[in-house]
Amino acid sequence: MLVLVLSYLLIFFARVIDISLATIRMIMVVRGKRMQAALIGFMEALVFVVAFSRVLNHMDDPINVLMFASGFATGNYVGMWVEEKMALGNIIVQAITPTHYQDLTDSLREEGFGVTIVQGYGIKGINNLVNITLQRKRMGKLMRIIDNYDKEIFVTVTDARAIRGGYFSPSKRK
Repeated sequence: MLVLVLSYLLIFFARVIDISLATIRMIMVVRGKRMQAALIGFMEALVFVVAFSRVLNHMDDPINVLMFASGFATGNYVGMWVEEKMALGNIIVQAITPTHYQDLTDSLREEGFGVTIVQGYGIKGINNLVNITLQRKRMGKLMRIIDNYDKEIFVTVTDARAIRGGYFSPSKRK
C-alpha cells in the first residue's frame, strides 16, 4: 500500500514540477532568454518522461491518470506563483491623471523612478500621461506611491521586452 501511495505522489509531484518548469520556460522564450529556456526545457522533458512512463506502465490504475491530471493543474498554479515571485523583466507603467502629476512625479523621482510626462486630450479635457519604465519587482512600491496620491488614477501596465537608453535606475534602498 505504501509503495502505491508513493507512486501516486511521484506522478503528482513530477507533473507539478514539469508544468511549473514549462511555465518558467515559456516566459524565458518570450523574453528572448534562449540558453535559460533550453536548460529549463531539458529538465522539464526529463521530469515529464518519468511521470508519463509511470502512468503508461500502470494504465490499469485510474488513480495514476487522476494524479497525472491533478499534477498538471497544480503545476500551472505553482508555475504562475513562482513566476510572479521571481518578477523577472521590465514593465512600462502608464498612469493617466488630470491632476496631481507634479507632486506625483516628484515623489516617484525621489524613489529613483525614471518618469516622463506627456499631455494628452481625453473625453473630459487635458490629461497628463505619466510614463514609468521599471523592473517588475518594483511594481508594488510604484503602485503604493500612485495610490497615496490618488486611488482613481487610471493605470496600465505592459511588458517591456527590451530597453535601451534613458534613465533606468536600480531600486533605491532606504
